[in-house]
Amino acid sequence: MKIFGIGLLRGLGITLKNFIMSYLQPRGMNNRNGLITSQYPEEKLEHPERFRYFPFLVYDEDPAKPRCTGCNICGQECPPKCMTIVRDKDENGKTVTFPGIFDIDVSVCMQCGICQEVCPFDAIYMDHDFEASEYQRQKELIYDKNKLLKPASYFTSIRPEDSAASKPRKT
Repeated sequence: MKIFGIGLLRGLGITLKNFIMSYLQPRGMNNRNGLITSQYPEEKLEHPERFRYFPFLVYDEDPAKPRCTGCNICGQECPPKCMTIVRDKDENGKTVTFPGIFDIDVSVCMQCGICQEVCPFDAIYMDHDFEASEYQRQKELIYDKNKLLKPASYFTSIRPEDSAASKPRKT
Protein backbone atom coordinates (compact mmCIF):
# COMPACT_ATOMS: atom_id res chain seq x y z
CA MET A 1 0.00 0.00 0.00
CA LYS A 2 1.35 3.40 -1.04
CA ILE A 3 0.93 6.48 1.08
CA PHE A 4 0.62 9.56 -1.06
CA GLY A 5 2.41 12.68 0.14
CA ILE A 6 5.08 10.95 2.24
CA GLY A 7 7.80 12.76 0.24
CA LEU A 8 6.12 16.08 0.89
CA LEU A 9 5.95 15.36 4.62
CA ARG A 10 9.65 14.38 4.70
CA GLY A 11 10.58 17.61 2.92
CA LEU A 12 8.53 19.71 5.33
CA GLY A 13 10.16 17.85 8.24
CA ILE A 14 13.65 18.71 6.95
CA THR A 15 12.63 22.35 6.53
CA LEU A 16 11.23 22.46 10.07
CA LYS A 17 14.40 20.83 11.46
CA ASN A 18 16.62 23.40 9.68
CA PHE A 19 14.44 26.26 10.88
CA ILE A 20 14.67 25.14 14.53
CA MET A 21 18.41 24.40 14.31
CA SER A 22 19.08 27.87 12.89
CA TYR A 23 18.14 29.30 16.29
CA LEU A 24 20.33 26.85 18.20
CA GLN A 25 23.57 26.83 16.19
CA PRO A 26 25.96 29.78 15.67
CA ARG A 27 25.81 30.94 12.07
CA GLY A 28 26.85 33.75 9.83
CA MET A 29 29.89 35.97 9.56
CA ASN A 30 29.60 37.40 13.07
CA ASN A 31 28.88 34.01 14.72
CA ARG A 32 25.61 35.27 16.15
CA ASN A 33 22.98 32.78 17.23
CA GLY A 34 19.81 32.52 15.24
CA LEU A 35 18.83 33.85 11.88
CA ILE A 36 20.72 36.88 10.65
CA THR A 37 18.69 39.83 9.53
CA SER A 38 20.48 43.13 9.24
CA GLN A 39 18.74 46.47 8.91
CA TYR A 40 20.67 47.55 5.82
CA PRO A 41 21.85 50.33 5.21
CA GLU A 42 21.78 51.43 8.87
CA GLU A 43 23.39 48.20 10.08
CA LYS A 44 26.11 46.66 7.92
CA LEU A 45 27.67 43.25 8.42
CA GLU A 46 31.44 42.92 8.52
CA HIS A 47 32.99 41.28 5.49
CA PRO A 48 35.76 38.72 5.64
CA GLU A 49 39.20 39.90 4.56
CA ARG A 50 39.07 38.05 1.25
CA PHE A 51 35.63 39.41 0.33
CA ARG A 52 35.75 40.50 -3.29
CA TYR A 53 33.81 42.93 -5.35
CA PHE A 54 35.28 45.18 -8.04
CA PRO A 55 39.02 45.46 -8.60
CA PHE A 56 41.12 48.48 -7.67
CA LEU A 57 44.71 49.49 -8.42
CA VAL A 58 47.24 50.03 -5.63
CA TYR A 59 49.79 52.82 -5.60
CA ASP A 60 52.50 53.30 -2.98
CA GLU A 61 53.41 57.02 -2.77
CA ASP A 62 52.59 58.72 -6.05
CA PRO A 63 49.21 58.12 -7.74
CA ALA A 64 50.89 58.90 -11.08
CA LYS A 65 53.08 55.81 -10.59
CA PRO A 66 50.91 52.85 -9.56
CA ARG A 67 52.29 49.37 -8.99
CA CYS A 68 50.73 48.34 -12.32
CA THR A 69 53.13 48.16 -15.25
CA GLY A 70 50.48 47.85 -17.94
CA CYS A 71 51.59 44.31 -18.86
CA ASN A 72 47.95 43.39 -19.69
CA ILE A 73 48.16 39.89 -18.19
CA CYS A 74 45.02 40.60 -16.17
CA GLY A 75 43.20 41.84 -19.26
CA GLN A 76 44.14 38.74 -21.23
CA GLU A 77 43.04 36.37 -18.46
CA CYS A 78 39.77 38.19 -17.73
CA PRO A 79 36.91 35.82 -18.76
CA PRO A 80 34.39 38.54 -19.78
CA LYS A 81 37.14 40.78 -21.27
CA CYS A 82 35.96 43.85 -19.37
CA MET A 83 39.43 45.46 -19.04
CA THR A 84 41.11 47.88 -21.43
CA ILE A 85 44.80 48.44 -20.72
CA VAL A 86 47.17 50.54 -22.85
CA ARG A 87 50.68 51.50 -21.80
CA ASP A 88 51.60 55.17 -21.67
CA LYS A 89 54.27 56.77 -23.88
CA ASP A 90 56.84 59.39 -22.97
CA GLU A 91 57.60 62.55 -24.97
CA ASN A 92 59.92 60.59 -27.31
CA GLY A 93 57.21 58.06 -28.18
CA LYS A 94 58.81 55.24 -26.18
CA THR A 95 56.46 53.14 -24.04
CA VAL A 96 56.86 53.47 -20.29
CA THR A 97 56.02 50.93 -17.63
CA PHE A 98 52.85 52.63 -16.45
CA PRO A 99 49.36 52.25 -17.88
CA GLY A 100 48.10 55.29 -19.75
CA ILE A 101 44.62 53.80 -20.03
CA PHE A 102 43.28 51.33 -17.49
CA ASP A 103 39.51 50.99 -17.77
CA ILE A 104 37.21 48.36 -16.29
CA ASP A 105 33.58 48.05 -17.35
CA VAL A 106 32.07 47.06 -14.01
CA SER A 107 28.71 46.32 -15.62
CA VAL A 108 30.45 43.39 -17.35
CA CYS A 109 32.87 42.39 -14.55
CA MET A 110 31.84 39.15 -12.84
CA GLN A 111 34.01 39.67 -9.71
CA CYS A 112 35.89 36.41 -10.23
CA GLY A 113 39.23 37.72 -8.90
CA ILE A 114 41.33 36.18 -11.68
CA CYS A 115 42.91 39.58 -12.38
CA GLN A 116 44.15 39.66 -8.79
CA GLU A 117 45.50 36.11 -8.97
CA VAL A 118 47.51 36.55 -12.18
CA CYS A 119 49.03 39.99 -11.42
CA PRO A 120 52.79 39.47 -10.93
CA PHE A 121 53.24 42.94 -9.37
CA ASP A 122 50.55 42.82 -6.63
CA ALA A 123 48.99 45.86 -8.26
CA ILE A 124 45.33 44.86 -8.50
CA TYR A 125 43.11 43.61 -5.70
CA MET A 126 39.42 43.13 -5.13
CA ASP A 127 37.71 45.88 -3.15
CA HIS A 128 35.15 45.62 -0.34
CA ASP A 129 33.11 48.58 -1.60
CA PHE A 130 30.01 46.96 -3.09
CA GLU A 131 27.74 50.00 -3.12
CA ALA A 132 28.38 51.03 -6.71
CA SER A 133 24.98 51.82 -8.14
CA GLU A 134 24.71 54.48 -10.84
CA TYR A 135 21.92 56.01 -12.86
CA GLN A 136 23.42 55.49 -16.32
CA ARG A 137 25.09 52.21 -17.15
CA GLN A 138 27.09 53.21 -20.20
CA LYS A 139 28.87 56.23 -18.72
CA GLU A 140 29.31 55.84 -14.98
CA LEU A 141 29.97 52.09 -14.81
CA ILE A 142 33.18 52.30 -16.81
CA TYR A 143 35.82 52.99 -14.18
CA ASP A 144 38.94 54.69 -15.44
CA LYS A 145 42.40 54.64 -13.90
CA ASN A 146 41.72 57.66 -11.67
CA LYS A 147 38.63 56.03 -10.15
CA LEU A 148 40.39 52.68 -9.70
CA LEU A 149 43.53 54.02 -7.96
CA LYS A 150 43.62 53.68 -4.17
CA PRO A 151 46.59 54.13 -1.82
CA ALA A 152 48.47 51.31 -0.15
CA SER A 153 47.13 52.54 3.21
CA TYR A 154 43.56 51.77 2.06
CA PHE A 155 44.72 48.34 0.90
CA THR A 156 46.34 47.75 4.32
CA SER A 157 43.15 48.74 6.13
CA ILE A 158 40.87 46.31 4.28
CA ARG A 159 43.34 43.43 3.78
CA PRO A 160 46.01 43.42 6.51
CA GLU A 161 47.24 39.86 5.90
CA ASP A 162 47.60 40.30 2.14
CA SER A 163 49.25 43.70 2.47
CA ALA A 164 51.91 42.23 4.75
CA ALA A 165 52.69 39.61 2.10
CA SER A 166 52.71 41.98 -0.91
CA LYS A 167 55.77 43.94 -1.90
CA PRO A 168 55.72 47.49 -3.24
CA ARG A 169 56.97 47.98 -6.78
CA LYS A 170 60.54 49.17 -7.18
CA THR A 171 60.88 52.05 -9.64
